[in-house]
Amino acid sequence: MQRLTPLLVGVLLTWLTPTMAQTPDYIIQSNTAPLKLLGQPASKPAVPAAAPREASAAVAKPQPAVGRVRIGLLLPTGSATLGEAAAVVRSGVEAAASVDQNAELVTIDASEDTAVAGYKQALAGGVNVVIGPLSRGAIAAVAPLVSVPTLALNSIGREVPANPKLFSLSLTVEGEARQVARLMREDGRVNPLLLFGGDSLSQRLRQAFIDEWRVQNRGKSPMLLEAKPDSLPAILQAAAGADAVFMALDAREAGIVKAALAPELAVYGTSQLNGRGSAAALAGARVIDMPWFLMPEHPAVRRYPRPSMPLTMQTERLYALGVDAWRLAVLLAGARQPLGLKLDGVTGDLKLGRDRLFERQLPMAVLSSEQQ
Repeated sequence: MQRLTPLLVGVLLTWLTPTMAQTPDYIIQSNTAPLKLLGQPASKPAVPAAAPREASAAVAKPQPAVGRVRIGLLLPTGSATLGEAAAVVRSGVEAAASVDQNAELVTIDASEDTAVAGYKQALAGGVNVVIGPLSRGAIAAVAPLVSVPTLALNSIGREVPANPKLFSLSLTVEGEARQVARLMREDGRVNPLLLFGGDSLSQRLRQAFIDEWRVQNRGKSPMLLEAKPDSLPAILQAAAGADAVFMALDAREAGIVKAALAPELAVYGTSQLNGRGSAAALAGARVIDMPWFLMPEHPAVRRYPRPSMPLTMQTERLYALGVDAWRLAVLLAGARQPLGLKLDGVTGDLKLGRDRLFERQLPMAVLSSEQQ
């Protein structure tokens, strides 16, 4: 996948609400409420979004052919809080499996409380790879049992002992902020202004950007300013001395500020600023996001069906995560030395680092006020 691809996309809505942004696992927690439909059908047919099922109930599967790879999917689709998010992830996995029929999918429903039993059930069933768990608590619980390649769908806490067969594929904001810092440096920006808010998500973006900017600029820090309702004059004054602005804000806040900035001042943001619809105030902003949204005609993206029911963009990111999880699981099943494993993914260019975390490199887009 091309790393930096100038495209035009429309923007609308915020990715996260302030309340949801307070949790560490924000990508998961932002989808614990009932799924919000956008009112328009998906443009491509896909496998139906799966409904939650009872915890610990295994899906009946035919006996595998001799030598066929078996991939276990361990998700809490019966959970009252994470069930709908897990069901969307599972739909993405099933969509990819229906296209890439190079392994057998074995689905096991397990909540955080039953994750250990579910993982043991997967091992007893002879799986070669496990996708999941989804929550950090469940990951910590099954970590001591990991004996086959296991792709956790969240970040792995420091309290979890290192295991060469435990890998992580997650959608963390910190990685996006670090990439934006590198992108700005590559664009020749030397004196950026970082605007941030008071919520925890914004604070995480802020700190990750600062840390990476210091690495890229020999310890030099960017200008910092908190965006408040009454701080627009101070922002305009600070922006006059900057050659770029990084918006560690939600789309609504960023739109208000950008509308007041000089049109020629370069504005950068993460996927938090990218949404469906139109938002003239953010036109011209440079953002990074998944190829799933920015590069829909790329062969590696077009290959897989879209959800059969319309989802919010934050929820659809989980669907795309499921697609790449299946593809990575197949690769892990056949990899003797997985270090450095790469995938041209729908969630980004993925590469396995030394800490067994799949790092994502995202394409860049220039937002426009046109409808997506």
